[in-house]
Amino acid sequence: MMGLPNGVEWIIILIIIILLFGPGRIGKTLGELGSGLRSFKNSLTGEKKDDEEAKAAAEEKKSS
Repeated sequence: MMGLPNGVEWIIILIIIILLFGPGRIGKTLGELGSGLRSFKNSLTGEKKDDEEAKAAAEEKKSS
């Protein structure tokens, strides 16, 4: 019965993925994934980019 891969098997899987796609493409894909997750999280909380910029500007004024 097959279970989840252990440590060595994960390393082999990662090496195969890097050989197939290359490190540049993987980095770009992970960056896009992070951006998408951030956008999804912001849509759930109701925050918008303008709200974040306003918060950052308010914090800068408080610290000055």
